[in-house]
Amino acid sequence: MTESSTRVHRALRWWPIALLILLLVAPYSALPVPGLLDGPLGSPGSLQLIALCLLYGALATGYDLLLGRTGLLSFGHALYFATGLYATNLGMLELRLPFAAAAFFGIACAVALALLLGSVSLRVTGIGFSMVTLAFAQAGSILVQRNPGGLTGGEEGRSAPAGRLPSAFLGIENTANLYWTAVAYLVLTLAAVHWAVGSPIGRVWEGVKENERRVEVLGLRPYGYKLVAFVLAGGLAAVGGVVYLLLTGGATPQAATSDATLSLLVMVVLGGSGTRWGPLLGGVIYTWAGHRLGDLANSEAIAGLPAVLRVPLSQPLFLLGGLFVAVVYLLPGGLARLPARIRSARAGRSSRPARSVGGAGAAGSHPTGGSPA
Repeated sequence: MTESSTRVHRALRWWPIALLILLLVAPYSALPVPGLLDGPLGSPGSLQLIALCLLYGALATGYDLLLGRTGLLSFGHALYFATGLYATNLGMLELRLPFAAAAFFGIACAVALALLLGSVSLRVTGIGFSMVTLAFAQAGSILVQRNPGGLTGGEEGRSAPAGRLPSAFLGIENTANLYWTAVAYLVLTLAAVHWAVGSPIGRVWEGVKENERRVEVLGLRPYGYKLVAFVLAGGLAAVGGVVYLLLTGGATPQAATSDATLSLLVMVVLGGSGTRWGPLLGGVIYTWAGHRLGDLANSEAIAGLPAVLRVPLSQPLFLLGGLFVAVVYLLPGGLARLPARIRSARAGRSSRPARSVGGAGAAGSHPTGGSPA
């Protein structure tokens, strides 16, 4: 490796800090981003969309603690996100708590629920675990939609009480504060996941993912370590529910459906399961595409196409599904592994001329073309 390439490699190690600085100063920018955002970078609409992208990127990163780090395929992760969302809202609406106390109440409820349901779900492994988590998620979704005692609002949901929300988060003029809250949640999630994965517990998670029976042979009990991952992921999802309540101003039943967990699963696979930045990248791209492809599907360009093209292309889920299938087939391992694939391809091309020159030299060692004696 040359000295210049070494300097470039060292400089690239600081790109997360540079990206964080750019995210923090984005509300002060009037830079137009045509095609990616409807308005300038610092406009309220653009900040709202970016905040949602960062929120779901953080949620996918937390979910990858189960899927990519511990090998647990959960179909009920959105239940803890919805618990943090609804419990915080109910704490303000029904218990008359201030926002900070209601947020603590919501997160505590979600962590307690994750501890309870995780202790039951983790008694089984493999597809059995996935089905149990799905059953719990479906029960939670039905409970929310049935609107027991008028607490959840049913299919309409319930708006957060503006009188109990901090004034710094109210009004379009305070969109930047909501955006910075989403950035703070992202940093918190990345820091928690990085610390957990690098800890002794994280190394046990890796062993459980690779071969759970071998971990048992070493004298460790995988159940307890998996429960820690389950509760930590659920707690991070609950914090995301609180941030989502601030961003959207209410609690809706869509947050509690199993489709929400499936979306997180797609985000993780799209970005790269088990990688440091892949789930974040997948969450950001999937959320951005979900919003922007909806605008594309309703555009005049699509409306003017023949019916055989207009009907499928007017469905955002069809476009998202096509994008997901293309990435899975063309980029196995997700978008996060694309740089390594590019470097591998370059190394392969650079090594081919060397082999061909060697071959020519070997052939040229016998000018007469005869075989060596």
